[in-house]
Amino acid sequence: MPRVIHFEIPVDDPARAVKFYEIVFGWKINRWEGPLDYWLITTGPDSQPGINGAIMKRDSQKTTVNTIDVASIDEFAKKIIEAGGKLITSKMPIPGVGYFAYCTDTEGNVFGIMQEDRSAR
Repeated sequence: MPRVIHFEIPVDDPARAVKFYEIVFGWKINRWEGPLDYWLITTGPDSQPGINGAIMKRDSQKTTVNTIDVASIDEFAKKIIEAGGKLITSKMPIPGVGYFAYCTDTEGNVFGIMQEDRSAR
């Protein structure tokens, strides 16, 4: 069964947001070395329940977005569309991680789907 594996918090001022979440929750936050302005959040040890996430510069995203792990982006994109949802981005590679797409449900809520594939380029 696909599960939520990641969250993204869109912000206007990443430095201010990083400071806030580090002070309030003690989260460990480090800038990602990839092509985006993206700060990875570790919310706790892997031995405890919970997920990690990221802070990203706000663009069209206005609310926190959850990402769901799927076996196949293509398969789940088809299911999403058939169920009345929409793809709002095409399938995109995240080098060394996998493939990703943003979607909306029937109510307009944005979520991500992620297919792990370390060979993604």
